[in-house]
Amino acid sequence: MDFKQIEAFVNVVKYHNFSKAADASFLTQPTISAHISSLEKELGMQLIERGGKEAVPTRQGQLFFKYAVAMIGTREKAVYSLKNYNESIEGVIELFASNVPYQYILPDLMVSFKKKYHNVKFYVEQEDSGQVNDSIREQKAEIGFTGSRTENDLIYVKLEEDNAVLITPKNEKYSKLHGRPIKMADFIEEEFVWRELGSGSRKAFEKAMTDMDISMKKINVIARMSNLTGVKKTVSAGLGISVISGLSAERDTEKADYLVFDIEDFKFERNFYMTYHKQTTLSPTAEMFKRHVMEEYNIK
Repeated sequence: MDFKQIEAFVNVVKYHNFSKAADASFLTQPTISAHISSLEKELGMQLIERGGKEAVPTRQGQLFFKYAVAMIGTREKAVYSLKNYNESIEGVIELFASNVPYQYILPDLMVSFKKKYHNVKFYVEQEDSGQVNDSIREQKAEIGFTGSRTENDLIYVKLEEDNAVLITPKNEKYSKLHGRPIKMADFIEEEFVWRELGSGSRKAFEKAMTDMDISMKKINVIARMSNLTGVKKTVSAGLGISVISGLSAERDTEKADYLVFDIEDFKFERNFYMTYHKQTTLSPTAEMFKRHVMEEYNIK
């Protein structure tokens, strides 16, 4: 049994898919399959169920998974303690991020960290905020970036505050209003393009509407999109209007093909967080990335 086999097994369990496990490991799918087969042969038992839509662990695989994760963590700590400080920061950091952090927060952090530690690689999955929280809780990755938080076994580090803005197509109807103070109540009858159920933006929007005693049943949602880029492009094309992250609109100003309105009467409270599991000791590389993020945001 070697660590390449164990890492292959852990990644297949995390991603329920041999191809995704190969991507996360920077290996080919046949190599991942060969590692798993060799490990199963050595242990004398099947660890992964094959043949279905997803690769899932057998009962023996579920039991072995927690030990496999612990073995990888122990190895990384041992390597870290034996090597020179800078040389030891290497390997793949697996990150999960919701839409806005994925596009507007994480890239700069990755670039600045890579400048310090040249041997680091990143594997990043984009999910909605709810899924990111679930993935970190299930230990599919060590660190997540999310727009919502839950009271559970995760630690959340606040990075940025966000506000909401209304975006509309660039047409004559809305251009006449641009630059004027607007109220959410004036747009309730419009057709909306909206985000999926687990979106942090959607949750914050629904809470703000409830606080204003406006029923969500009054909102005419004509399209639901699974990511922020889709919302922006759909609005730009003229299908409807939407309420989105002010941070994302602000950083898209130069290339935006839609109009942006500040909303006077809309209390939209949402923060972006870095999150990790309370009961998981981060690998040395992930720990250094966490510290780097906190330094970049002047968090002690």
